[in-house]
Amino acid sequence: MNLSTKGILEIKGDFFVPRYQRGYRWSTEEVTLLLEDIINNGCHKNYCLQPIVVKNNINQYELIDGQQRLTTLYILLICIKKFLPMTKVNFSIAYETRSETEIFLGKLNENRSTEELKKESDKNIDFHFIYTAYETINKWISNRKDPQGDTINLYNILNNNVKVIWYEADKEVDSIDLFTRLNIGRIPLTNAELVRALFLSRNNGIDEYRQIEIASEWDRMEQELRDDSFWYFVTNEKTANYQTRIELLFNLLASREKNCKEKYFTFFFFNAEIQKIENKYDSWKNVIFLFLKLKEWYKNRSLYHKVGYLIASRNSTLKELLIESDSKKKKEFQSMLDEFIAQSIKYDKAFNELEYTSHYDKIQRILLLFNVESILKNKDNTLRFPFDKYKKESWSLEHIHAQNSEGLNTREKQKEWLRLHLESLNKISATDNKTLITEIESAIADENLKIEIFDRLLDKTIQRLSPDSDHSYMHQLSNMALLKTNNNAALNNAAFDVKRNKIIKLDKDGEFIPFCTRMVFLKYYTLSEVNQLHFWGEADRDAYMQAINDTLAPYINLTKDCNK
Repeated sequence: MNLSTKGILEIKGDFFVPRYQRGYRWSTEEVTLLLEDIINNGCHKNYCLQPIVVKNNINQYELIDGQQRLTTLYILLICIKKFLPMTKVNFSIAYETRSETEIFLGKLNENRSTEELKKESDKNIDFHFIYTAYETINKWISNRKDPQGDTINLYNILNNNVKVIWYEADKEVDSIDLFTRLNIGRIPLTNAELVRALFLSRNNGIDEYRQIEIASEWDRMEQELRDDSFWYFVTNEKTANYQTRIELLFNLLASREKNCKEKYFTFFFFNAEIQKIENKYDSWKNVIFLFLKLKEWYKNRSLYHKVGYLIASRNSTLKELLIESDSKKKKEFQSMLDEFIAQSIKYDKAFNELEYTSHYDKIQRILLLFNVESILKNKDNTLRFPFDKYKKESWSLEHIHAQNSEGLNTREKQKEWLRLHLESLNKISATDNKTLITEIESAIADENLKIEIFDRLLDKTIQRLSPDSDHSYMHQLSNMALLKTNNNAALNNAAFDVKRNKIIKLDKDGEFIPFCTRMVFLKYYTLSEVNQLHFWGEADRDAYMQAINDTLAPYINLTKDCNK
């Protein structure tokens, strides 16, 4: 295979569309999107459209992939030529089985009248789409504020900035197989596939032995990155964003920003990199070194949890940490990680003064770190915080014990809330519980349950299931835990015992419950003997806060030292 980049005006030669492909089928919408893409992003040097995949068949290029795009560019150049007669169209497009389509396409370049072309376009479905694209481009140019000036600008963009990746397949490649692979599900060539082609192309300066080695190492790294435990340790990105996971390594080396609009930015980086260094294999060695460093961090239990936390909390990017590690010795790097972690939870007051609505993100980071550090400090060295399970789901702060009716705005939700709390009320031995239970059962059976009756029963139930009359703690850290995002309003607003029952059921079913959340609902942090299993009381909250402060003490003290 041969791989290179070509400017739009550098495309030359005769192309033919083989019989196994359909005709030109781009609509007004797709043509307009291409025009907007070019005009909006073409200001960036080396802005790249999707690749053109060809095979050289003796003085003609078999157009394997990119027919719709190349045909639209051909029509665009013809339309530009009306305003700028010096514009040259240096390529032609023929069709293996549709000679009439080739003739009609050629007529666009013969200054035929619009009326004549429109009339002829009704004769053939190919003609119809070709004429529609021609008319769309002409209208798009005519409707610009300054058609002449904007056309000159468009020509300059095409001439100086916009490119295609020219992917020339080997003559031995089966064209139909390649076409099928590229077009099933319309999966375009990725940066990773194009970078792979750079390293494995003929005459690129890397000998055959090294290329076999690269291919083998590539497969090994891709396989290891497909382990979700490894993948979600190094990144927050969903696997669906990466057809080939090794592309993450290439993006890191190319310093590609997440909001980068140039879809082939990474390919351009490696294309330039390979061309400028004498030993082309050195570029591949950089990929290997990066992978081995990440693997080293992954295997080291301390680094795994500290780096993993900083990435999961979005306090640091992997790229930032890699840059820091390159300039520091191992101990210095470890100290730096501790400083970054300390800064992520820094708060000048006591943690329990953090409040749900005002400090949501801070509380969430503290609880995530509490979970990560609790596992790291556990004597069982085989335990690891599962960043993959954490990142595959959506997590939120949950009130350990709730007492409001937010979201319970339908009769169905209100009855569900009452049903959930019946079981807990039945566990508590209180002389007047039977009366309340009877009232709740009647309310559930009432088809016309009134809101004032529900509110009264909710208040009485919360009072019965709350050990404290003072509820000022309700939105404080001592009443918060990490739980999977739940759209069930009845459960979100439930008392401690109801949530405890739910957590126990989820745990039995094998659902991932964060380590410390499980400890909370199983009352592992309560220092005194458990005598109120179904309540979340002051002793529980104090013990919980003590555990958080003790576990995170090294980082809390580090922030205090920095302030001295």
